[in-house]
Amino acid sequence: MQILPRTMRTRYKRLLNRLRRAAASEVYAFWRRQPIDPRVVLYESFSGNGMLCNPEAIFRGVRAAPDFTHLNHVWVLANERANRSVVHEFAHDPSVRFVRPNSVGYYRALATSAYLVNNATFPEQFSKRAGQTYLNTWHGTPLKRMGYDIGDRASRVGNVIRNFLAADYLLAANRFMTEQMYERAHLLHNIYRGQIIEEGYPRIDYQFADSRGVLAIVRNLEANGLPIDGRKIILYAPTWKGESFARPTDDADELIKRVTELEASIDTDHYVVLLKVHQVVHKFAADRKEFRGRLIPNDIPTNAVLAATAVLVTDYSSIFFDFLATGRPIAFLTPDIDDYAGYRGLYLEPTEWPGPVVRTVSELAVELNIIAASGQRPEIAQKYLAMQNKYSAQEDGGATGRIIDIVFRGKREGYSVRPVHRDGRPSMLIHVGSLRQSAITTSALNLLAALDHDRYDVSVVFSNSRIPVVLHNQQQIHSSVRQFVRVGGMNGSKVAHFRRRLDWYRGDFSAHLHQQQRLWDEEWMRCFGTSRFDYAIDFSGIGPLWATLMLHAPVAQKSIWLRNESATKNIHADDGTAQPVTSISSLYGEYDNLVSVSAELAQRNAIDLARVATPENFVSARNVVNAAQIRSAAAIDIRRAVLGNTPDDVPWWVIGLASESALVNFVTVGQLSAENDHALLIRAFADVHSQRQDTRLVIIGTGPLRARLHDLICELGVDESVILTGHQANPYSIMAAADCLVLASDHEEQTMVLVEGRILDLPVISVAFDSARDFRRDESGLVATATGIDPEVAAGMRAYLAGSVPTVKFNEYDYNAESVAQFLNAIGATAARQVSDRA
Repeated sequence: MQILPRTMRTRYKRLLNRLRRAAASEVYAFWRRQPIDPRVVLYESFSGNGMLCNPEAIFRGVRAAPDFTHLNHVWVLANERANRSVVHEFAHDPSVRFVRPNSVGYYRALATSAYLVNNATFPEQFSKRAGQTYLNTWHGTPLKRMGYDIGDRASRVGNVIRNFLAADYLLAANRFMTEQMYERAHLLHNIYRGQIIEEGYPRIDYQFADSRGVLAIVRNLEANGLPIDGRKIILYAPTWKGESFARPTDDADELIKRVTELEASIDTDHYVVLLKVHQVVHKFAADRKEFRGRLIPNDIPTNAVLAATAVLVTDYSSIFFDFLATGRPIAFLTPDIDDYAGYRGLYLEPTEWPGPVVRTVSELAVELNIIAASGQRPEIAQKYLAMQNKYSAQEDGGATGRIIDIVFRGKREGYSVRPVHRDGRPSMLIHVGSLRQSAITTSALNLLAALDHDRYDVSVVFSNSRIPVVLHNQQQIHSSVRQFVRVGGMNGSKVAHFRRRLDWYRGDFSAHLHQQQRLWDEEWMRCFGTSRFDYAIDFSGIGPLWATLMLHAPVAQKSIWLRNESATKNIHADDGTAQPVTSISSLYGEYDNLVSVSAELAQRNAIDLARVATPENFVSARNVVNAAQIRSAAAIDIRRAVLGNTPDDVPWWVIGLASESALVNFVTVGQLSAENDHALLIRAFADVHSQRQDTRLVIIGTGPLRARLHDLICELGVDESVILTGHQANPYSIMAAADCLVLASDHEEQTMVLVEGRILDLPVISVAFDSARDFRRDESGLVATATGIDPEVAAGMRAYLAGSVPTVKFNEYDYNAESVAQFLNAIGATAARQVSDRA
């Protein structure tokens, strides 16, 4: 039998996954067009890992309620064999059925169930429909840092944020969970429009079992092969380890080693050590014989085991918050606390924890023997009581009934149901583009750093990406800015999307207002839930997807930046040639504000685009700069800043720039593509160089025209005097080492390069373009030639060589203050307007 090469197998696997996703999308789209069934409740815990946690407690409570006997219950189970006990328990109950994740039955239930209950997240394609009630219970009070508090990329929490914003109710075991996890760690303050329920955790109700209930739990454990034999239970319940919940670390060897070592150090005549691993790592231990008689099955509720537990041993798991309600001793075994706290971080310092904190099993055994002999230490008992009052005050065994009252019966009076904190700041959502390295990205990052975050609540949105430079730029976004990442794709049938793309190809974007309006409204809901923003801004202003989606922001004042290469011109194709683009200008008339990067350009656009909008819609806001960052980067020694083929490889031209030399170095920055007109600049330089051999041109950037430009340089005989540096992460050190910045393009993105040159005190030569004329007004060193033709660009260089191009000190503080004021005026934020709390 012939085995396919790895690359071929990978391609087939990717194709198969794409076909599966396409099929799932089609099934979900079909059921989303069907009526919602008011009699069905869908429950999911940990992506179908079992009938677990809060959803399990709520399910049993609803099922037992006499006024809900008409309801049918659908449980998501990824593996029925691993959950045999619950499958067997309800095998003959017609009101309960099970579905596998991503099956036809799953998408039917997800699309048509009236009630949705989850303790984690539904998949990326999930979008709550009108008429559905979504309760997200989450799965514990966090000790480990969560959400944005980890400092990780936004895509790690993108689907969590989506689910929270879609939920009608979020469940909090205590006020700490509301404020720390929901409002701060996941930045739901100001934008979440559902309700937070603070009435305790349903799963903790198990812990209030009476003596008969505890006896039943013990018998169930013994029936599953765990020899209790009248002994007290020490439960070891560590959390999962690893950097991804979907791909946890297999630490089964370490766990069994600790259990056996602990058993050898305590009185096993009176105590039995049982192991309850986190459900995501249960698979690593379930089939290993060393765990028999020690490992608690995954389908036995953890909190039921806690009801029968005498002493809990854990590490960083939220289980200890649950156990506080019992008043019984807790000990913490944390051998990896330095590494773990360094990566994830902790909300509470170990000195605050309600039990002894040790690093070794031998130390743990000492503490457990002390507890067995004389109970908790007095100093620990005080901390324990304080934590009980703060984190377990709502726990009385009746949380399930209260949650059912609120969510299923619609009763709120007398219960703690509250919205998130709102501080009154107007909110804005800004689409910042791809976050790849570009002038738009630089402008966006600078703007986000310059905005007054005490005055405005700012969110950004961008598409999901694993490209390193994109992830790096995500980390550069101001820490006060809420980051949305668009994960997954639009719902809807393939036929609907074929029609959408066909309309786009024809240049018709109007369908989103009528036959495709529901498609786009649902995509907004999928991405942002019921959030409302006062201002919706497409700062990128290039692609039809985002330009259309931002128009579906409910009640917001909407603005789009006019990137003239996409509005009225051409952009480069893969081979660098100029190609017409499908203009999104037909959408401009639906925006409140059409923003150009200069007043001159706004006037020109008002004339060129008069057919789509009235003159008062055209406004301007110049780009913000980060002068300190630019100067800091420029101060780095060019020999360390420039990228060579190896870390020790310093290109020859760098040595020349770094040394004292009589050469005059012109520099330019920009992608090597048609709109930046490097060919014109090279010809102009060759003309100047023929008379002044002491000149050099350094071109920073890469792009599709690199090979063609290299050929042109050789053809003109200036291959030793024109340098193509390729992409440089730090272009500023090169610019700072040069003598004069020259721009031969009238491309509007060159505005940022022009400003950066002025920050570095470089004389600037530029062809005439609208934004450049704005800079000429302040008598800077700019020489704006009338048109972009070779003789006039060359004349500008000769003017510099003759000493006729002055340099004027750049005041970035005044410049940025005015730029931010222009931005706020352009989006309509200077007028008092706040709509984010409106229905």
